[in-house]
Amino acid sequence: MVTVNEFRKAHLAEGPATVLAIGTATPSYCIDQSTFPDLYFRTTKSEDETELKEKFKRMCDRSMINTRYTHLTEEFMKENPDFWNMAPSLDARQEIVVNEVPKLGKEAATKAIKEWGQPMSKITHLVFCTYSSADFPGADFRLTKLLGLSPSVKRSMLYQQGCFAGGTGLRLAKDLAENNKGARVLVVCSELSVLAFQGPKVIDIDCLITQALFGDGAVAVIVGSDPVIGVEKPLFEIFSAAQTIIPDSDGAIKGYLRKVGLTFHLRKDVPGLIAKNIRKYLVEAFQPLGITDWNSIFWIAHPGGPAILDQIEKELSLKPEKLKSSRQILRDYGNLSSASVLFIMDEMRKASAKDGKPTTGEGLDWGVLFGFGPGLTVETVVLHSVPT
Repeated sequence: MVTVNEFRKAHLAEGPATVLAIGTATPSYCIDQSTFPDLYFRTTKSEDETELKEKFKRMCDRSMINTRYTHLTEEFMKENPDFWNMAPSLDARQEIVVNEVPKLGKEAATKAIKEWGQPMSKITHLVFCTYSSADFPGADFRLTKLLGLSPSVKRSMLYQQGCFAGGTGLRLAKDLAENNKGARVLVVCSELSVLAFQGPKVIDIDCLITQALFGDGAVAVIVGSDPVIGVEKPLFEIFSAAQTIIPDSDGAIKGYLRKVGLTFHLRKDVPGLIAKNIRKYLVEAFQPLGITDWNSIFWIAHPGGPAILDQIEKELSLKPEKLKSSRQILRDYGNLSSASVLFIMDEMRKASAKDGKPTTGEGLDWGVLFGFGPGLTVETVVLHSVPT
């Protein structure tokens, strides 16, 4: 016979949650941002809107994006005008994302599992994040079937969280791994902008910016405590994770799922609201470590757009190289919503290895991951890099 406390302690991990592997995936169709305005207005039969097209070109030029990947090809859009003329199209959009979101997630998860090097049967938990689908059983159920995970894998489905949800997934994975000895948590963020694609003539001008920013992609990470020596190779330890709502930010980022799809509405003061409050969240997160120099840590900040990165950099007097990985992912993929921060984590560890840095965090021991999204909600994750 054991007491309740003895039973609990026996089921707790000894060490902190660690990121053990990362895999990414994108659709094959690539958008060249420099030519996208011409393609966008041509495909949506809106070339007569010359003034609006020039405005959109300026948006794309200022986006600091070179390429994005999308499931919606030019041929598909020509054959499906309801996707851009504000006709009821939610059913058709859902038909695509219900199947394609878990399929892209499977591609990323397969890569992560291969890198991890353990049998798939050791996955005990699944956390799936997407704003791109709403059916049930959900993408978590479908991915379980696609991968052939155990039917008793413990699933958590996060719908419609938006751009902060990559941090949410890590926060949940940390709690699951540290409170369940031997747990191995597969976190998957899979985002397709199919729901949010709209034509230029019929949407609010404030929504037009989302057509210039968002890309499609999926990322998977495996999280677990007490790595198996010689088998598992930890990349980052998850020291702490917190979520908060920025004061006076109600309605700053909103999304509405309607018959015509998902429309985003962004207030112009979003970058300023984030920059105004970010120092407070850093102080709270790093006070236990005695760290106050924000240039002494590595940075994984969600690139919602260049203005957010620029204002964070200015507010904290960050050196240009601090947000290098965030800007690189924005440049190569656009805004990938929840998947962005984990794409950046993957980019950072790869760059560290390529440059011969002693840790996965660009040669630095401690770092921060920030997810920003609707609410305005902020996820703050403190990471400790592991020697390479």
